[in-house]
This record gives sequence, C-alpha cells and structure tokens, in this order.
Amino acid sequence: MTYNVCFGQNMELHSRIPAIGDLICLQEVTPEIHGLLKKSDWWAEYKCLMPREMEYYIEAEKVRSNMVRPFTKKKRTMRSYFCMQMSKLPVDSFRGVPFSNSAMGRELCMANFSIGGVTLVLGTSHLESPRREAPWWDHDMNRNKRAAQAKASLEWLGGSRNVIFCGDMNWDDKIDGPFPLPSGWVDAWAELKPGEDDWTYDTVANAMLSKGFKKLQLRLDRFVCKLPDFEVQGIEMVGTEPIPGVSYEKAKEYSFKSKSKKKFSWAREWTLPVLPSDHFGLVLTIAPRDGSSAPSE
Repeated sequence: MTYNVCFGQNMELHSRIPAIGDLICLQEVTPEIHGLLKKSDWWAEYKCLMPREMEYYIEAEKVRSNMVRPFTKKKRTMRSYFCMQMSKLPVDSFRGVPFSNSAMGRELCMANFSIGGVTLVLGTSHLESPRREAPWWDHDMNRNKRAAQAKASLEWLGGSRNVIFCGDMNWDDKIDGPFPLPSGWVDAWAELKPGEDDWTYDTVANAMLSKGFKKLQLRLDRFVCKLPDFEVQGIEMVGTEPIPGVSYEKAKEYSFKSKSKKKFSWAREWTLPVLPSDHFGLVLTIAPRDGSSAPSE
C-alpha cells in the first residue's frame, strides 16, 4: 500500500492516523504521526524502516518537548516530514538516497526482501511538490526537478530484477507529460483499470476537501512496477469514506478590490467530515508467475 497521510494538524490529525491500518509505504510522516502510529495495535507486527535523518529528527523533537525553558526559535535545517516503510516480511536491507536537486529534502527509500529465494525491491518517494508561484509561461517551476527525480529513481531501482516503485509522485500528466517508464515497466492502474477514474487527490470526491478548495482531480499517487517473476493482479483505492463521528472546521477568507480600489473581504466557515487523508491511498496485489520460485503467500 502507498499513502500520503497528510501532516495537516487542522484536519483532526489524532482522529485520522489511527484509522490507517496495514500500510507499507507512507509519505508526510511527522514525528507526531510516527508516535500515533506506534500506539496502534498492529504496530508490533511490522518492521519500521525510516531514513536516518528522520530518526534524528524524532529524537530532537523528544528533547525539545522535554525542555523546561521555552526553546529558542531557530531556523530548522532538517525537514519536518518524511517517507517511511513498514513490512511484515523480513528485510534484507534498507537505505534512503537523497535527491541532489531537491530544495525540499526529498529522497528515495528502498527496501530489499527475499521471498522464497526471489529478490523484491520496494521503493517509495515523495517527489518534489509543485511550485505555483511560477510566471505565466511556466505553470510549475519544479516540474524539471520532479522529472529528474523520477528518472533517477527508476535508474537506481532498475538494476534489480523485481521492483515496485510507489508513492506521492506529485505527477500531473497535463504539466509533466507521461511518467518516464523505461522498457519493461508498467503503471499498475493504467494496466489494470484503463479508462477508470484514477484521481487520488480529488477535491470533488474527497468530502474533506469539498468546500473552499479549488477543483482539482489529479493522479498524484502511483504504483509502477517491473516484475518478471510476479503478476500484477489488482489495484484498489482506499481511504475514500469519512471516519464516522469525526469532523473539522474549515474557514476561508475572501477579498477583492472594487474599481474604486476599495477592498472588500469576508469569511466562510464549513463543518466538514474527516477522511484518513487529503489523498486516497492505493493497494497493489501481486502474485508469483507460473514457474517462479516465489511462494504464493
């Protein structure tokens, strides 16, 4: 499974995170979200894999929260959220590789597994987010960085025989073009559900984003695979239903200037339902191909 769990504090964080269960690859994990996940009943069933920088940040947050005197405000040099992987399978190795061109501290996380003698590499990332302050001739100034990160990820992962790469790609086909899949790779959703709606960030379908947000329907989250020893059998969207009995207050201010340059402003408030995230998650199902030594479990 891949899920951008949304670090937004104003969207009932403490109610959202316990609603997320059997996850594999997570994005936007903060120290607080990490702490909430650790309290889940299923936590002990998994091996938690995180970049070393995230481990340092979590420890730093613990020290900061235990200080008696107010902490002197400084510009933080470390990021406040990260990717994280969790696995019930034995892990042979794990590493995080920072992107050299990232201004947001993004990286590729890679975990290696041996399944019945067959090696599987699971990679996840949160590619560079759009920068919307761009001039009119360039809709997203970070699209070149994002494209380079996608290409580098597939090159790093492509040296392995069986690979799954998933995460919040921040990919918009209208701006970024087709995802740069090398020969032998497939986009799981496009392969299994061609023509079906695949928007994992959807301000129409996601009731948590239904008021005060610009209409956006984007396939930001993806599974791309190179699996000669496995068959991609299914892919499903999850986290599409509100959490019963939980809501949050959404407020938005509006303003405009009249021709006489007089400024008018007003605010609107809504009570909205809460979903596990502002993104929908994806669950991928694979099975060994005939002749593969990988076990069917």
